[in-house]
Amino acid sequence: MEQVDQDLKKEHQAKIKQVISEVGKVVVGQEYMVNRLLIGLFTQGHILLEGVPGLAKTLTVNTLSDVLKLDFKRIQFTPDLLPADLIGTMIYNQQKADFEVKKGPIFSNLILADEVNRSPAKVQSALLEAMQEKTVTIGETTFKLDRPFLVLATQNPVDQEGTYPLPEAQVDRFMMKVHVDYPTKTEELEVMRRMANMTFKQEVNTVLSKEDVFSIREEINQVSLSESLEKYIIELVFATRNPKDYGLTEEAQYIQFGASPRASINLNLAAKAVAFFNERDYVLPEDIKEIADDVMNHRILLNYEAEADGITTHEIISRILNKVQIAK
Repeated sequence: MEQVDQDLKKEHQAKIKQVISEVGKVVVGQEYMVNRLLIGLFTQGHILLEGVPGLAKTLTVNTLSDVLKLDFKRIQFTPDLLPADLIGTMIYNQQKADFEVKKGPIFSNLILADEVNRSPAKVQSALLEAMQEKTVTIGETTFKLDRPFLVLATQNPVDQEGTYPLPEAQVDRFMMKVHVDYPTKTEELEVMRRMANMTFKQEVNTVLSKEDVFSIREEINQVSLSESLEKYIIELVFATRNPKDYGLTEEAQYIQFGASPRASINLNLAAKAVAFFNERDYVLPEDIKEIADDVMNHRILLNYEAEADGITTHEIISRILNKVQIAK
């Protein structure tokens, strides 16, 4: 494998910090969400954002696309949305007396699928197929999607009436499920001051190009992960499937299904990205622990007993992290 240029790598690491700073000119707080979006972008993993309305999810993604100079499309998912509204369709051209392809909004770099659980299964599966295959078939022609291609889907955890929850097998295709929380008092005060000023408009500078994104992907790919940490990732994932084997007898009664092999793959990729962002060439156990909740919280299916006892996947993951040790 060709070694990356160290000076270029340091420049890219500095630029990642600059990206977060530029987004901060427009969006107050939410550095955590921006960090996770960048991890997804640089490791080709799609992100599911969950949070109540009004937390600047759309604004953050839109601003990030400007800072990275990427094409951005926002698609509002509704019960009457059709797959053709997403991927495109064949339309009849009267002048040419022939059918031609009209591409849908999925042909972009950053896709914000707003309230993805508002649309029925047909539309959800059309989106998830594009995510997985990175291609779209319209009529008899298959088109490759633009690179980089990243889907950021949002779910509203409060208003569940008239929604079509994503099946577990489909949710599993998202690299991370990120919970977006309320801002602090200081942050919300700043948000209020900015938004109350109707003339407020902050311009952002473009920091990274598409070529930079591809270079950073290669640099992250060369971050080293020791064999003991590789085994640690496997142990964490297996602890969700066979908790009793790890002394987690209480937790075993709550877990219906453990995490899939995608959890192992994405823990590896995300931990490398965290290490790279922290300007290291190697992964530490703390990098895996930092990302474990986001990677695994949507991959562990709890039963009704857990719901009755008020147990969440976050608690289960926290207990697993405390219990599973790194092999010497």
